[in-house]
Amino acid sequence: MRRSGEREIMGILRDIALMQDPLIPAIEVDPNSVTPGWLGFVVTFVVMMLVLVLVLDMVRRVRRVRYRAEISEKLDGITPPAEDQ
Repeated sequence: MRRSGEREIMGILRDIALMQDPLIPAIEVDPNSVTPGWLGFVVTFVVMMLVLVLVLDMVRRVRRVRYRAEISEKLDGITPPAEDQ
């Protein structure tokens, strides 16, 4: 259950929302004048290539850490030969 103070606030907020203009009139724009063009393509391509390089580097580093952990576990499991005296 809502308290009366919450109802009052919700009513005020509803009234404010209803006082606003419901729609903004559409503006006719030439679609060719608002495209990113070649510069946008180049920037997007460069960002994509940087992300690809970062992902490949991360995969390489994760593999290296995993292989080092596997080798470390194998080396820890090997017991040194006993010396005969």
